Amino acid sequence: MSVRPYRDIERRVSRKIRVGKVEVGGDAPISVQSMTNTLTTDVAATVAQIHRLEEAGADIVRVSCPDQESSLALKDIVKQVSVPVVADIHFHYKRAIEAAESGAACLRINPGNIGSTDRVREVVKAAQDHGCSMRIGVNAGSLERELLEKYGEPCPEAMVESALNHARILEDLDFREFKISVKASDVFLAVAAYYGLAEACDYPLHLGITEAGGLRGGTVKSAIGMGNLLWAGIGDTLRVSLSADPVEEIHVGFDILKSLGLRTRGVQIISCPSCARQGFNVVDTVAELEKRLAHISTPISLSIIGCIVNGPGEARETDIGLTGGGGGNHKMYISGRPDHNVSTEKMVDHIVELVEERAAKIEAAKAAAE
Repeated sequence: MSVRPYRDIERRVSRKIRVGKVEVGGDAPISVQSMTNTLTTDVAATVAQIHRLEEAGADIVRVSCPDQESSLALKDIVKQVSVPVVADIHFHYKRAIEAAESGAACLRINPGNIGSTDRVREVVKAAQDHGCSMRIGVNAGSLERELLEKYGEPCPEAMVESALNHARILEDLDFREFKISVKASDVFLAVAAYYGLAEACDYPLHLGITEAGGLRGGTVKSAIGMGNLLWAGIGDTLRVSLSADPVEEIHVGFDILKSLGLRTRGVQIISCPSCARQGFNVVDTVAELEKRLAHISTPISLSIIGCIVNGPGEARETDIGLTGGGGGNHKMYISGRPDHNVSTEKMVDHIVELVEERAAKIEAAKAAAE
């Protein structure tokens, strides 16, 4: 029995596949991915963007392969990056074969959209020959005509039927190394479709609220939709779709997982919204700390509270804490206990130093245990 059962999330049981070196499904951590928005044929720009995504913590990165030049460019791209690369393929089966041959770790493709069974068989063979998995990507905005005629509109039942139809094609060819997504820009539709799919199969699920919008609106929409599913134990990998810098998708994805205790990467800051009681400028302090601690990947909790009303209580639950005091003098907490005071002028530098020292100790202990 858990000490805090209200915090327990029981993940849906799914089979496990591999996307290159990353396991997806089963007991594997929920992976976070994004997609490049550079021209894939511009190898230097695409590699540079993937490197930025790697630094932000991306587990998997997807690139679009709309033409032969793009799918062949993967050969040069995958050699220069460390994360597995997913090739985004639509309609043309030869692009999928070229991408597999060029080193893609996974093909995002809908088997029913690329032609005859023989063509699908060729893609499956290329995937098997090159250790490539697949993602069946159903989207409410591009459902098959016959399903729209059958159901009258995009609906959860239509999306689940589409996904299972595509899955059956691969199953008939004895290929089961795939995950499935049923994305929609409508949160209600997407969530209902994922719930239906989760009950209908045991394949790993790739979560997403597609075309979610800009940074603020898209973050809120994605957090509501994917947070609902993740809290219910549904989801094995995710992509936050934002009209913003792809690096922001990684940040938001990890923040969603951190808020549910499903992944712990980097510094999690607990901070107050500030009020007239604050002993220092909380808003500016937190903004500065977020920037200066962005390089830390070690899981560390940090509370920044402007006054003593909630400060000591929050500090008891975090690795490092700061509670605002009077006269420009504030209390630092270490491992939940009051430890020493720090002045307003020195507190940001001091907190950064404390976090970096703690991260270094944790990483050293981890290395020694391996």
